[in-house]
Amino acid sequence: MARETVGFTQLEWTCPNCGSRNPGPQKTCSGCGAAQPAGVKFEQTEHAELLTDQAEIEHAKAGADIHCAFCGARNPAGTKICTNCGADLSQGTQHASGEVVGAFETGPVEQKPCPTCGALNPENALRCAKCGAPLVRPKASPAPQASAQTTRKTNWLLWGGLAVLGLVVAACLVFFVLAGISTKQLVGTVQSVSWQRSIAIESLGPVTKEGWKTDIPDNAKVGSCSLKYKSMQDQPAPVATEECGTPYSVDKGNGYSEVVKDCQYRVYEDSCSYTVDEWHQTDQAVLQGNDLNLRWPEPALSSQQRQGDRSEGYSVVFATSKGSYTYKTSDASLFSQCKPGSTWNLKFNAFNTVISIQPK
Repeated sequence: MARETVGFTQLEWTCPNCGSRNPGPQKTCSGCGAAQPAGVKFEQTEHAELLTDQAEIEHAKAGADIHCAFCGARNPAGTKICTNCGADLSQGTQHASGEVVGAFETGPVEQKPCPTCGALNPENALRCAKCGAPLVRPKASPAPQASAQTTRKTNWLLWGGLAVLGLVVAACLVFFVLAGISTKQLVGTVQSVSWQRSIAIESLGPVTKEGWKTDIPDNAKVGSCSLKYKSMQDQPAPVATEECGTPYSVDKGNGYSEVVKDCQYRVYEDSCSYTVDEWHQTDQAVLQGNDLNLRWPEPALSSQQRQGDRSEGYSVVFATSKGSYTYKTSDASLFSQCKPGSTWNLKFNAFNTVISIQPK
């Protein structure tokens, strides 16, 4: 899929010392003054807004920050000398980046009470507007654990369902295997035979087809055309509609995120009816008989006709102690041996159908 940039937003980080939330680009905690540690994890703010300041956008685009190997200070991407201690940053550690931090949400910002004084604040606020207390992210409640009895019941239902499914699959396999295995043999005498042979007759003339305009042969006469859906692709096309997923934020490793969306293009092209001269079947010559004197039909052809594909089919009726059975084949050599009155060993499958014959 093609990834399109929607814009950039500011992330935030939580101080591991005092729990205060801080703007992503801020290097020290506004609650306790501690420096941002190298391993801090950036998080998406609630209902973040896209950046509009061009200088801040360029900072966001720059990429992951570098933490000094000597003092741990955080430096912008591309910096060669630590701005805090002057050390060479070639030994520094680049902040982790590229992680998806969440879906990009838009809409009205909810108001939530301050845990210290109860005053309402926007849910994306970092500090209470009334008392100045840090607004700590609420911890996610652990998922309730199912009781042992419920778990055992669920497991029994799961395993029971899998067992039933396994039995059904096994039964189907056994059925189809048995269907192809010989279950009985009988001796049969040839009662009668019949055969049919056919030859397709092809003519050279106009044939109407439909296809993509770009694929139509040069010698064809093009009729009406209309736009039709052809395919989904990652790149734009002259006639296409864009289909994108929900925008999401990707951590840039510098206190900002890139908001992106994955898109594909529904491509439309002209599909046209056209007429072209080519060989196509217009008739069929058929010859059949009830003997072993096999031969092919000999159709009379015009200058604009030719013979096409050939097909053949043969039937032998056997009389047995259990009644009459018909064996069908396309093997002319085998059929030619089935002289009326001759005796054969017949093999049957589970459906009581003759699957092979052999001279006795």
